[in-house]
Amino acid sequence: MGKSIRVSGVIMAGGVSQRLGKDKALERIGGRTLIERVIDSLVPLTTEVLVVVAQPEQAAAFRLPPSVRVVSDRYPGKGSLGGIFTGLDASTEPWSLVVACDMPFLNGELLRHLMGENSNVDAVVPLLGGQPEPLHALYSKACLAPMERMVRAGDLKIAPLFDAVRVRYVDEGTIDRIDPRHLSFFNINTQADLQEAMRLLREVGSSL
Repeated sequence: MGKSIRVSGVIMAGGVSQRLGKDKALERIGGRTLIERVIDSLVPLTTEVLVVVAQPEQAAAFRLPPSVRVVSDRYPGKGSLGGIFTGLDASTEPWSLVVACDMPFLNGELLRHLMGENSNVDAVVPLLGGQPEPLHALYSKACLAPMERMVRAGDLKIAPLFDAVRVRYVDEGTIDRIDPRHLSFFNINTQADLQEAMRLLREVGSSL
């Protein structure tokens, strides 16, 4: 278990919501937008929160708190890998928690667990169904150089990054103990997902 670390929070908000047909970050659940819910989850854990967008004007509609910093993609059109690189590069801390803007049920205890597993590695990544969850993970700045090489080469799949850096995977059994329903990883891609998120919020109430 690693010692307590200072961490930046990086929210990925630059993607195009093709299936939803609108900017998912602005969809409301329980009276708050998705991005507001994500920010509220990260603030207690981090020294700063950054929102990565494709274009600066995209953030105008978010009505972000003054303390939240907006950064635009360094490599536009390079997908999630390019966005993670942008946020990690702009962060002021050696470590960053990277999450997506459409994850309304982030679990603070699970995020703290990732932060505590940082010893002698460059990234801490949950595994669900044997697959890594790169948009709910902890990255150090040691990941920047291999990320940039991949982006410049047009190799935009994130999984190969984990072969180039030292990764500690958080196994599904650990996730089950902290977040048995895996709601931390629930994200919004469709109108049906949005309706399900509202149903979950009604079901479990303020605990989410």
